[in-house]
Amino acid sequence: MTRATDLAAQAGDRDPRVGLRAVVALRRLLEQLEAVQVRNARNQNWSWQEIADELGVSRQAVHKKYGRH
Repeated sequence: MTRATDLAAQAGDRDPRVGLRAVVALRRLLEQLEAVQVRNARNQNWSWQEIADELGVSRQAVHKKYGRH
């Protein structure tokens, strides 16, 4: 988790360029981590509603984002 820790520290940098770049990188990392965990949950037969409840979003939102198209 060194990269995530470094990015979190950089997000608080006084230089907005450094901070904003770190925020973008953290956002991408979080999206990747969320996708991995949604996939894990689905592989363990979790319903879209269970996943949505844990993420604090609607079932429709999580299904639209991660459901098969």
